[in-house]
Amino acid sequence: MSDQAIAPSDSKVEHKFVDALAPNDPRVEHKFKSFGDITYHYILAKPQGKPVATVLLTHGWPDIHFGWRYQVPYLVNLGFQVIVPDMLGYGQTSAPHSSEEYSFPKMIAQIVAIVKDHTDQPIILGGHDWGAVFAWRLVNYHPELIRAVFNLCVPYMPPSPVKHSLEDMVKKLPNFTYQLQLASGKTEEIVDKSPERLRGFLNSLFGGRTPEGDYGFKVSEGVVEENLERIGPSPLFSAETIDFYVQEFSRHGIHGPCNWYRTPGPRGEDEQELARKLGPDHKLKVPAMLVMAERDSALPPHLADGQEKYFEAGLKKELVPGSSHWVQAQCPDVVNKHIGDFIKSVLGDELKASL
Repeated sequence: MSDQAIAPSDSKVEHKFVDALAPNDPRVEHKFKSFGDITYHYILAKPQGKPVATVLLTHGWPDIHFGWRYQVPYLVNLGFQVIVPDMLGYGQTSAPHSSEEYSFPKMIAQIVAIVKDHTDQPIILGGHDWGAVFAWRLVNYHPELIRAVFNLCVPYMPPSPVKHSLEDMVKKLPNFTYQLQLASGKTEEIVDKSPERLRGFLNSLFGGRTPEGDYGFKVSEGVVEENLERIGPSPLFSAETIDFYVQEFSRHGIHGPCNWYRTPGPRGEDEQELARKLGPDHKLKVPAMLVMAERDSALPPHLADGQEKYFEAGLKKELVPGSSHWVQAQCPDVVNKHIGDFIKSVLGDELKASL
């Protein structure tokens, strides 16, 4: 596997012919819901007339609700109500310092409560990156709430009955070596030193390079400190989009987002308990789709090999040629078509009747 950045430098800047949300877009409502000291921010987009169903979209690291900007208008035009939270640690959502607050059972309970404020019917669920890991677990914990699930870039991993460390995982999957730096606290020490560092960090994650073509982030290392302040503009996101990301990440810094790597998450005691509850032969019973990106250096497509064995209702697999990890922003037309075709295959006449 090549040691490239997560986004290749030849990506296209923002798609002019695919409808996308703008920062503070009037087509969405901004909502807040509190759980004690923790408050979530999320956007809610509604179609004209009664929604066919509700779609929940969950983002990953380091992203915000705006990562789904190309998918929200598309889904609304199909007749869906769409909920997109800033996940815990991000944007206008609280960013607790303690990694214990980022346990999957806690976060899943919070997101489920948000969804239930807007619908009492099973939802369609979509995730990317850590948001995909979260979505798979949401299906594990609450299959009765899910009509169908689609995830981008992250295959399903069944809960492990054996506790293992991040170091153990990296030994098996060296393309995850960068996660050691993220979990150590070093990344935030580097990035949160100045607004210029933060901007360089975000541009580098989304494909920006130094004048010499060097990276600011490598999957074999993490953030490359000496390059951050020399990183040029992202070739994938417009200047306006990067400005919005800088604004949102400036609220809390990146300690909260990096807590997703410090919490035991898919490696902790919660997973062992879930594994015992589900049993060794458990299969997901809801219709599912997995979309992989051909040029994702952190999560290469071969990780999806053999996934079918985990799905009782079948798994639709798709590959987006030429795309980096940020597949829903780099190739929104292709991703939207895959999502639309999948949802139509699940809802069938129910969706046709609404169009």
